[in-house]
Amino acid sequence: MRDTLGVLLAGGAGERLFPLTRDRAKPAVPFGGNYRIIDITLSNCINSDLRRVYILTQYKALSLNRHIREGWTSVVAQELGEFIEILPPMQRVSANWYMGTADAVYQNIYSIGSEQPKHVLILSGDHIYKMNYGKMLEHHNEMGADVTLATLPIDPSEVSRFGVVEVERNGEVIGFQEKPKTTNLRSPFNPNMVDASMGIYLFNTDVLLPALMQDAEDPNSKHDFGHNILPSILGKYKIVAYNFVDENRQHALYWRDVGTLEAYYDANMDIASVSPTFNLYDSAWPMRTRVRQYPPAKFVFGEPGRTGMAINSIVSAGCIVSGAVVRNSVLSQDVRVNSYSEVDSSIVFSHVNIGRHCRIRRAIIDRDVHLPEGTVIGYDQNEDKRNYFVTPSGLTVVTRDYSLYENPVAPDFMQEG
Repeated sequence: MRDTLGVLLAGGAGERLFPLTRDRAKPAVPFGGNYRIIDITLSNCINSDLRRVYILTQYKALSLNRHIREGWTSVVAQELGEFIEILPPMQRVSANWYMGTADAVYQNIYSIGSEQPKHVLILSGDHIYKMNYGKMLEHHNEMGADVTLATLPIDPSEVSRFGVVEVERNGEVIGFQEKPKTTNLRSPFNPNMVDASMGIYLFNTDVLLPALMQDAEDPNSKHDFGHNILPSILGKYKIVAYNFVDENRQHALYWRDVGTLEAYYDANMDIASVSPTFNLYDSAWPMRTRVRQYPPAKFVFGEPGRTGMAINSIVSAGCIVSGAVVRNSVLSQDVRVNSYSEVDSSIVFSHVNIGRHCRIRRAIIDRDVHLPEGTVIGYDQNEDKRNYFVTPSGLTVVTRDYSLYENPVAPDFMQEG
């Protein structure tokens, strides 16, 4: 991996995750209590020994930049030429912001060239999976490939969400279909499945850079890898597929695009379950993040009807569950749930205060929200729609706009009575 440069695309607007992405970049959205979405891909990089990584940011990147600066730049040894570096749009070769995945890489072509890598690995910062990119590089070299695409078997009913890859028995790619409504293609390795692109591309640098420059000169291009770059080089270079090898080591392959609120919610609920499919507790494949200094989580009061406890839940550092019940939920750092309240099947971001006698169900509570005593969310969809953002499936998202008071009282374990 010493000859490989990682380019992590983290500049998408994340419109389908609105309102969580109203004030933050999609890769900066919290995940699993302690983490941000981008931590999953960056952990894959470090665990794969990929230690030269450019992160291309764009929209609403303040919290993302701060998270990377404070949590990731010190992970690598700069004196050995290693780096995890943020590259915002610099308009060095264009007067535009990034106009597509390929254009984002093209606008940083000088930074890529200055590192003189033999290979460039293109990654996305908004997927949940475990993958050893070193194994992909070994496959690339063994096949004598110019370009290697990571692929995942999917059911034919899902093809409209993916770029579909036509693969021969020897593993060579001979065609693409970008998010077709239907397809007759089937995987040569499993006739009941279709090979889909994971959005992970490994290029020989001497193939990537000319392709980017040619695409930049095409006024009709969408400047996208799936739509333009890969079809333009098909037949000119050897392109092969790499079947996803899951380091999660579960029965089923785990790869999730958490690009919608429902998908994001489901992935978090899986982590909070008794036997999660995505294992955060695997010491052989550790997940890293920025560590904030908080005291341990605390559960107080044990009276009848007023017992602080959490069941089938993730409770992060700094949380205080004070005479309340938390079930099937994910609590980020510094959350306070006060007496007689119930939180069920919900995701609660950091610095949230839930007052007494609240009932919260199937909700995502954004950071710094303070819910007053008696708040009920998730039980009356019509009432929720008057006050909060509700998805068609009935998932309620509460943002700071809906906080009804700005100066919360102290948690009740600190108050008299």
